[in-house]
Amino acid sequence: MPRFDIIGQLGSLRRYARSLTRDSAEAEDLVHDALVRAYERRGTFRPGGNLRAWLLSIVHNAFIDGLRSRKSEAVRVEQAGYLADASMQAPQEHSVRLAQVREAFFKLPDEQRSALHLVAIEGLSYSQAAEASGVPLGTLMSRIGRARAALREMEDKLPARAKSHLKIVGGP
Repeated sequence: MPRFDIIGQLGSLRRYARSLTRDSAEAEDLVHDALVRAYERRGTFRPGGNLRAWLLSIVHNAFIDGLRSRKSEAVRVEQAGYLADASMQAPQEHSVRLAQVREAFFKLPDEQRSALHLVAIEGLSYSQAAEASGVPLGTLMSRIGRARAALREMEDKLPARAKSHLKIVGGP
């Protein structure tokens, strides 16, 4: 495997990146990304090839990939904006109720909130959530039980009028 001596190429890479991005900070990020790519793909460099040209082509390709990614993201954001404009605003009572549930959820202790999030929101099985949390299955189940009990207790403290058809996860 040939040894890469890229220190001497940094000036050229930075100048080219700056000319592509027109911004010093973005240019530094681009050079960094390109050097990471070069390192990861160092096996594709032909021995005896022009290291400078190879690195400059990686900078160029990284720049083009970034442009494409930003354009794609802009299209997705624009399309999401159309969807948001077409959606109806939730009735105020539902918005208030969701805010109450959210507030209660965020008041849970970190371990309980994390466990409940993994199972109820991310849809992981108990064993997957236990593995992701790095705790035994019984510990995870206990945390979820305590979290649900705390949310039910919050639900019981609300006036009857404030309760809605929304169901607390794991609730009655």
